[in-house]
Amino acid sequence: MTTVEEGTRQDDAPADRPAELTVLGACGQDCPDSCSMVVTVADGVATSVSGSKTNPYTNGGLCVKVDNYLDKVYSPDRVLYPLKRSGPKGSGRFERISWDEAVATIAEKFTAIADEFGPEAIMPCNYLGTQGITQGLNVGDAFFNRLGATVAERTYCDAGSCTAYAMTVGDTAGVDPESFVHSKFILIWASNIMSTNLHLWPYVAEAKKRGAKVVVIDPVKTRTAKAASWYIPIRPGTDGALALAMMHVIIDEGLTDADYIERHTIGFDELAERVQQYTPQWASEETGIPVDDIYTLAREYAQSQPAVIRIGVAIERSAGGGQSVRAISCLPSLVGAWRKPGGGILQLPLWAFPVNWPEFLQTDLQTPGTRVINLYQLGEALTGGLNLDTPLKGLMVYNSNPVVVCPDQKRMIDGLSREDLFTVVSDHFITDTADYADIILPATTQLEQDDINFSWGHLFVTYNNRSIEPMGEAVPNTELFRRLAKAMGFTEPVFSRTDEELIALSYDWNAPAMEGISIESLKQLGWQRLNLPGPDEYAPHAEGNFRTPSGKTEFLSSAAAGATSFCLSSGRVRTITSRVNRWIRFRTTSRHANRHGPTPNWRRSIRSTC
Repeated sequence: MTTVEEGTRQDDAPADRPAELTVLGACGQDCPDSCSMVVTVADGVATSVSGSKTNPYTNGGLCVKVDNYLDKVYSPDRVLYPLKRSGPKGSGRFERISWDEAVATIAEKFTAIADEFGPEAIMPCNYLGTQGITQGLNVGDAFFNRLGATVAERTYCDAGSCTAYAMTVGDTAGVDPESFVHSKFILIWASNIMSTNLHLWPYVAEAKKRGAKVVVIDPVKTRTAKAASWYIPIRPGTDGALALAMMHVIIDEGLTDADYIERHTIGFDELAERVQQYTPQWASEETGIPVDDIYTLAREYAQSQPAVIRIGVAIERSAGGGQSVRAISCLPSLVGAWRKPGGGILQLPLWAFPVNWPEFLQTDLQTPGTRVINLYQLGEALTGGLNLDTPLKGLMVYNSNPVVVCPDQKRMIDGLSREDLFTVVSDHFITDTADYADIILPATTQLEQDDINFSWGHLFVTYNNRSIEPMGEAVPNTELFRRLAKAMGFTEPVFSRTDEELIALSYDWNAPAMEGISIESLKQLGWQRLNLPGPDEYAPHAEGNFRTPSGKTEFLSSAAAGATSFCLSSGRVRTITSRVNRWIRFRTTSRHANRHGPTPNWRRSIRSTC
């Protein structure tokens, strides 16, 4: 347990008062801010959770989800022991059992299902209930790959955006959020920063104080939109039309950076030809934005450098969302925005983190040709809507609550209500999904487990030191799968790795970005910034150097070259986006671009979750 002297440390407190220590932690919520935390502990009991003021980015602030974290940790409703169903599915009636019985039951049921129907009759259901590298998205992958279970394709968010972005500018971290203070024009597109990315807002506010214009494009007048210099309401799902019209104006009026285009892009001539038909008049009818506003937006964006675009995850969540991101990602190179700190686009800075994903994916254990089902179709899969050759007979849910987060709730509940579906749920509480479980397993909270994080909103590695012992019989996800693997007879070394060994494998510690960062330094400090130029100097593409096959911004995507339709083979896309594909299990065909640049048919040609 790592302690720090942040505030008053009271190890020498009087005998009638418990000794206190502070422990450095990191929030594991699926959120771009990845806050550094400080947990105060007295006699083994956590007494407060607050933001760490030493982290310059998160700067002592926690969101409302974590401000009252102790209420969750010590809630009387916590699941603290294994449970088995004692009433009808959905009744929420359970009785306590031992871990030995729970694990033996799961192993027996999974083995019987695999023997009778084949292992593909079993499927995991998980997502980012925790974002930590060791406890999060990929913690169960080795187990289910070894089992031969159906692969859960997890593209709830950002599959389309990430593929489109990487095809255009490569897997770049983009603009450092701290560099926003240098921006002259900030275009916040489909992101409610003040509510969902609160630690970025101070940098936006500082830029605004220095004279920057802040523009928000959103169908809803959010808190962020109300605080902006200019709010532009847009018809949902028409973002690609606006981006195409902006490019039309910028190119037609000669507002491009010809030198940057010549040296650092490919496909400009094809793009210029493509966007000629997408006039502001046309876009106005599609988007609901007045024609004059489209002209003004395009001109001000092009002429106010450095300009930055912040896109949110919502932007891909419509038909053609990936193509919208393709179009928007072209804009910075058209106007040379990348030349200076504070210019370019910020999508997901996670690209900068050299996470050692293969150690957690363990795809070598996977049986070739294993069936893939996207989790957004889980309700259909459980109720016969997908006409599966092998019906699903076993489901294990962890880090997720599919009754709440998956589409088609009625089918989901109908499927979970099946008496012939053996369902296991690991969670902190008896959730809407756990109501239908046969076995419920107690999971630890962030205060009760060690983990190490990356971020999809800033450039800081954060470390979570366990601050209290697990309550009741709760165990971390890592320990859960060690126990299940042992019960199933899996003997591969990966299944005996300790949490310490997994954390040691989490990063490529020899990568340049990790220079000066170690596990020990992270334990002691709680956070460290990646070894990149500071926000006053960081302009990663001032001289091009995009991580695309050409090394340039690809208005004409080489990833799509030779494609005969809007669909691209997964292998072709994977060569461009290998890192993010490993992260989100991007396995099947991708529908995020055509070979001539952003498509005009953004409504019908692309599905945001492929």
